[in-house]
This record gives sequence, C-alpha cells and structure tokens, in this order.
Amino acid sequence: MTKGILVLSTSSNAKEAAEVMTNANVGSVIVMDKGKAVGIVTERDIVRKVVGTNKDPAKIKLNKIMGQPLRVIKADTSIGDAALAMRKYRIKKLPVIDKKAMVIGMITETDIISAYPGLVDVLIEVALQNRFTGGERFSGVCEHCGAYSEHLKRVGGFLLCSECREKDEIV
Repeated sequence: MTKGILVLSTSSNAKEAAEVMTNANVGSVIVMDKGKAVGIVTERDIVRKVVGTNKDPAKIKLNKIMGQPLRVIKADTSIGDAALAMRKYRIKKLPVIDKKAMVIGMITETDIISAYPGLVDVLIEVALQNRFTGGERFSGVCEHCGAYSEHLKRVGGFLLCSECREKDEIV
C-alpha cells in the first residue's frame, strides 16, 4: 500500500484535482466531505467525464464526477481479498482504512502485481509443507548435511537424513 494519500473537498473542481495529481505524480485523489472520505476521482474520471464531454474542468465540482460509493478495505485485509474486491467492483485503486475508518493509504493493481511473485513462492512453499508433513520418507539430498539419502524425512520444514535426525535427536 502507498501511505499518505491526497485529498480534496467535494467543492474542489476537476482542474484542481488534475493539477494536484500532476504535481504529485499520482492517478487519484480521495474526495472528502466534512472530514469523511466520500469518493475518489481518478485521471480516468477527468478524461471521460470532463475532457471527453468537452466540459470546463474549472467549473466541474468533484462531487459531480467522483466514483461513489467509496470502496475501501481495512488495513488488515489480505492481498488476495483486496484483489478479489478490485475484481468484484471493477476498480484499480482501493483506499485502505484504519480502525477509526480513516483513510491511511491506497492499494493499487500495480501494488498487487508487484507482490504477486512473492505470493506465488509462499503458496508453493505452503503446498510443499502441507504435502510433506506426515511420516513419509523420500530420497534426495539432505538439507542439513548435503548428503544423498534414500531415507529423508521432513522435520521442521526440512528434509533430513537419518544421521542428521539422530545427531539432533530428532525422530
């Protein structure tokens, strides 16, 4: 998630939003009304709802073009659930809220894609650990001493030969 998000009021206009986004090199601003986050305006909203319809950006208030209701996720939401919410609501940015429902950051499709390779590694490791948790024996290289053995056993997440298991008094 990106921390520190930009906010503007519902009475701000599309020109102001575009300038703020340009200066900060971001693609969206959160729209606030009386201290509460009520919507989001993205570059796409400005292009489609203002420029694309030949309206004056200085005259169009954000409350007329903002995406609402504001879809948010809690800070402790998993990346997988965030991705599912984005797909469900067909959005590319999700504000992140804290326990007091205050917006504290933003997670984007780019953030999720950046985390994806690590997620795949974790899923593979979990699958392997779940697969090799019983009393099964395997042949291969001991992950402790590096010797080949036909009697490897998974212990504490590692495949160990009988000698290494005995040295460490591991059954």
